[in-house]
Amino acid sequence: MIQSFIVEHYLNKAIQVYCGGPEIFGGTLETYDDNILTLNNEGKLTHVVIDKIIALWAQ
Repeated sequence: MIQSFIVEHYLNKAIQVYCGGPEIFGGTLETYDDNILTLNNEGKLTHVVIDKIIALWAQ
């Protein structure tokens, strides 16, 4: 259910992801496979496990 929501609303869009603590991950959502988001931020890929996400929003 959450996968379809994320893909429908955020795929190929610039987002920020908060997983707790001081770090916020940002970039364009490239893929969402096997419960992992892949963000592209100027050619650098960040992989975020969906279970760790507290909040995400469009940039």
